[in-house]
Amino acid sequence: MELPTGLTHSAFSELLGCRLQRLDQGVAEVALTLEPSLRNRAGKLHGGAIFSLVDIAMGLACSSSHGFDQQSATIECKINYIRAVEDGDVLCIARVIHPGRRTLVVEAEVHQGEKLVAKAQGTFAVL
Repeated sequence: MELPTGLTHSAFSELLGCRLQRLDQGVAEVALTLEPSLRNRAGKLHGGAIFSLVDIAMGLACSSSHGFDQQSATIECKINYIRAVEDGDVLCIARVIHPGRRTLVVEAEVHQGEKLVAKAQGTFAVL
């Protein structure tokens, strides 16, 4: 799915360093590299950066599902952190599992290579 950059990027996603890898109907893959500014006090990738990556990927999956002419907003999201990330890249894969007219339910997984880093599920309102 080829779209203008303005529809798939935000100032916040650029601040984090998120990179859109793939966008398909109801699916988005977004990568993030652990930069020094994204580390927590223990030197690992901050959970807030992981959560933001998940939210960005889920939002793009929603937009690719209902169309970029409509907006959606996160109304609920739950995340489980599985393992810490010490360096390198992570990839978030988000999929719409319920594309309703008023709400969408989305699930996402964050991986580093073959290892699961986090798993999340969220609900988005169609505005």
